[in-house]
Amino acid sequence: MNSDELNKRINQINIENFIWIIYIGIIFMSWYSNFLEKKYFIYNDLNSKEKYRKIIIGIFVVLVVIYFYFFKSSYNDLKNLNLCDSNKKKNLTFIAMIASLLILISGILYLYIAISDEDINVEIAFN
Repeated sequence: MNSDELNKRINQINIENFIWIIYIGIIFMSWYSNFLEKKYFIYNDLNSKEKYRKIIIGIFVVLVVIYFYFFKSSYNDLKNLNLCDSNKKKNLTFIAMIASLLILISGILYLYIAISDEDINVEIAFN
């Protein structure tokens, strides 16, 4: 690995570390949104319902951005393959890109559900 590749990989790891911090925040926001959802169902508290929906929409907006970053990174890895790379590396890179695309699509679908389901009828918690 030359110095440019090493610097690029270290930069990617630093970005991934930042994303892990965002995920920790998402965990706490999800926990709080579950509290609000329960409060809505038990007490019919409409204020809690709206806060819950806004938090869930915010969470999925952030997740879609993160998922897009990983898809774009996987796509760039696929584009940057060399002819001399092994077939195994090419296949695994392609599979990783497809997996990132499917996760991105699922995030978009969950975001659509969060925005569209005003009555909180569909459970969208990372099933």
